[in-house]
Amino acid sequence: QLKKAAVELSDWLRQFRGVLNVIDDLRPGKPEVRISLKDGASSLGIDGRTIADQLRASFYGSTVSEIQRKSESFEIDVRLDPRDSNSLADLDYFTVLTSEGKRVPLAVVADLAFDRGYSRINRVNGMRTVTVQGDVDVRYANAGEILARAKTEFFPDLIKRYPGISTSLQGSNNDAKKTQASMIRGFSIGLIGVFLLLSFQFRSYVEPLVVMLIVPFSFIGAVWGHILLGLDFTMPSMLGFVALAGVVVNDSILLVNFIKHHHGETNSVTEAAPMASRARFRAILLTSLTTIVGLMPMLFETSLQAQILIPLVTSLAFGLLSATVLVLFLVPAFYAIIDDAGFARLD
Repeated sequence: QLKKAAVELSDWLRQFRGVLNVIDDLRPGKPEVRISLKDGASSLGIDGRTIADQLRASFYGSTVSEIQRKSESFEIDVRLDPRDSNSLADLDYFTVLTSEGKRVPLAVVADLAFDRGYSRINRVNGMRTVTVQGDVDVRYANAGEILARAKTEFFPDLIKRYPGISTSLQGSNNDAKKTQASMIRGFSIGLIGVFLLLSFQFRSYVEPLVVMLIVPFSFIGAVWGHILLGLDFTMPSMLGFVALAGVVVNDSILLVNFIKHHHGETNSVTEAAPMASRARFRAILLTSLTTIVGLMPMLFETSLQAQILIPLVTSLAFGLLSATVLVLFLVPAFYAIIDDAGFARLD
């Protein structure tokens, strides 16, 4: 069943353009002879171990004695004459010695069948497994989409045809899930760390939320950047967004500090907020533009080694660009809102 299921899966995968080198690890082994005991063999005192031991001794030899000459010893091996053991047809004339010393033809107590097994059968937790793997040309196919279709379209029917099997997705897909989970965990820990640091700085648990508000909005630019450049959102893209979160909060901190320090001049946060955007506009714009311009050469790099970095740089450059524009409007507006609600700490 495993081999049949593996062949069907391989044929299904080959129908996709861009899927190459589809193989499984159940390789045909050497020709073999399967010996099955007949019902009457046990009454003669013959079991599978008896036949196996005698065949091994006859065809491969067995050490029966040892001769010592001076300082050297010589083992004496006994086996069938090569003329009687160089063909599988000789098995038809092979006799088995019973516990009572009688000789019985092998064909009388066992059935012989010629077959071909597998060179190796892998096991996981005691269960036999077969692995089907292949390569995907990313110019024509997406591995994630193919695996998703296999999970929803192919595997349910396969399990119905072979109810004794189970399936699991491994390889790069499984590694991607582990990496994604690890990045999300690290990203969450990083956000918590930023929040705690800002809480100590502002002596408030609400104002850090205003500063960090720009982080999800910067994701808009990262997504549009991938769309404009025709890139898939991959692991390097997520890594770039994680790095972006630590960069875009800098402009928010500048604006919040300006509002807190200059609200006394106007006696109103509502007036100090737009003043902050006007006063810090040039500094924020130049800081962001210098970073974006420095990243631009990497976006247009054509070497193969740089292709893995392009999604990361795209998230950084376009995310920072959108954050630069939105931070000038969102942070002052939301700070004015929390001031009206009485949560702003202006002392």
